[in-house]
Amino acid sequence: MKLAVVGGGSTYTPELIDGFARLRDTLPVEELVLVDPAAERLELVGGLARRIFARQGHGGRIVTTSDLDAGIDGADAVLLQLRVGGQAAREQDETWPLECGCVGQETTGAGGLAKALRTVPVVLDIAERVRRTNPGAWIIDFTNPVGIVTRALLEAGHKAVGLCNVAIGFQRKFAGLLGIAPVDVHLDHVGLNHLTWETGVRLGGPEGEDILPKLLAVHGEAVATDLRLPRHVLDRLGVVPSYYLRYYYAHDEVVREQRTKPSRAAEVAAMERELLKMYGDPELAEKPALLGKRGGAYYSEAAVDLAASLLGGGAGSPYQVVNTYNKGTLPFLPDDAVIEVQAAVGSSGATPLPVPSVDPLYAGLMANVTAYEDLALQAALHGGRERVFRALLAHPLVGQYAYADALTDQLIAHNREHLAWT
Repeated sequence: MKLAVVGGGSTYTPELIDGFARLRDTLPVEELVLVDPAAERLELVGGLARRIFARQGHGGRIVTTSDLDAGIDGADAVLLQLRVGGQAAREQDETWPLECGCVGQETTGAGGLAKALRTVPVVLDIAERVRRTNPGAWIIDFTNPVGIVTRALLEAGHKAVGLCNVAIGFQRKFAGLLGIAPVDVHLDHVGLNHLTWETGVRLGGPEGEDILPKLLAVHGEAVATDLRLPRHVLDRLGVVPSYYLRYYYAHDEVVREQRTKPSRAAEVAAMERELLKMYGDPELAEKPALLGKRGGAYYSEAAVDLAASLLGGGAGSPYQVVNTYNKGTLPFLPDDAVIEVQAAVGSSGATPLPVPSVDPLYAGLMANVTAYEDLALQAALHGGRERVFRALLAHPLVGQYAYADALTDQLIAHNREHLAWT
């Protein structure tokens, strides 16, 4: 089995490598190719990756290359984890929206739209080259904004599934609070990427007992603290929202915080510099503890599980939270909307499990953001100032024409080098 990781020079990659090494019985990788144009970073990450495999006794071969076509040739699956524009572009995404009093965030709001506009054309080009070189390969997208990018891939006819680590993070957190194995925790996870709610926590599987009310009664304070939301909000909702919902539920509070502290991009950039120094140490043969603060926790385990299920053999979990077409699962959304829910995953792809009726409190916001994502994708595919403006006006974190106008100009000014139509 051969896998290729596009964006393999990312400081995330040792997390992925560690998962491949530990879970080699689930996903027996014989060749892993790390593809990245940043040769210096790739050399550091590739060296550590080989040492991790050796330390854990994995016999697979790790190859590094800046040649995309060579890297993806013959791959059974291609994982996408790229960041167009790097941390410098992320820093901009998180700062210029604040000038209009809007949240600065790299995956949602105005910053998230900027990321989508930069990213979708690049991902589609990569996917087309995968299709020409190796049409049978699965594409697993971890590149944000995952929902919009996955929809772009699916609409272009690619064999693609989107992946996020929010659900597996909740699964691990809840299992720890309950003192049970993660495999025994099944989430009723519903929504769009970075706009999700845990509406049930079941023991053993989709038909198991829902213990969410008990979980909140006993551990609600701990869960609320993690989400940085008041405990009474969880009690009133009766569900557990993704931490990304804080941008909606406490928008003005978040903006005040962002205006008075360094951006997350600045923090991550500093962390990456330190991580790359560590990766250059020839004695280091495991992922460093600092990587846990970088983000992407449990990404490797989710990726291994998904790839194992898509590539056959039955080693992956039967149900996994993924991003895929709605196809009637949520009747208040179009069939071609990309949703993030539990799905049965196999060699033919992902089939969403049935979802009970969704409270209008969440359904309305999902519908609003789905409409924005549709407009965002049109802007990413076809360009044009008016398309950017319409997407921003539709986003519930913007929503006012004066803000949308000003943010459109800011977005274009800060991203001109990445937008072919400007």
